[in-house]
Amino acid sequence: MRKNTRKSGVEAARTRQVEGIDVLAELAGLKAMTVPELQEKWQAIFGERAPNASRGNLELRLGYRIQELAHGGLRRETRRTLDALADEVMSGKLGGMVADPRKPAPGTKLVREWGGEEHMVTVLTDGFEWQGRRFKSLSAAVRAITGAHWNGWRFFGLDRTRGAR
Repeated sequence: MRKNTRKSGVEAARTRQVEGIDVLAELAGLKAMTVPELQEKWQAIFGERAPNASRGNLELRLGYRIQELAHGGLRRETRRTLDALADEVMSGKLGGMVADPRKPAPGTKLVREWGGEEHMVTVLTDGFEWQGRRFKSLSAAVRAITGAHWNGWRFFGLDRTRGAR
């Protein structure tokens, strides 16, 4: 009868030596280090002074870097996605990859009575339209409707933190 030589995931991780690094032992060791020791470890791994003396920050970033060195970093597709997200955020033109979860699908008509009159705002892919005028934000459209500063999501009952009207 053959003995089962398979190790559990934890046992395999404990005994796994990748590029000479016992990852679990390294990670556990971070918890036992003082802040000056963590800063020294930072110097050894990154080749520069630690950016601060925040224990939590140093442990997290060192832990990630240890695992990255042992197992490899992010896949190329993941790096591309993160770069695209960063470009979108930096450009200020959200909507391709980053979208407000409250925003209804383009083409949706938002209707609200105000001042005895029914107002309809159409959701566009890159903003909102009311009476043929385009607005970058729903709040700007609502300002045109009411003449006052309103939260556009709340005005139309789309503010999920307070519940739908």
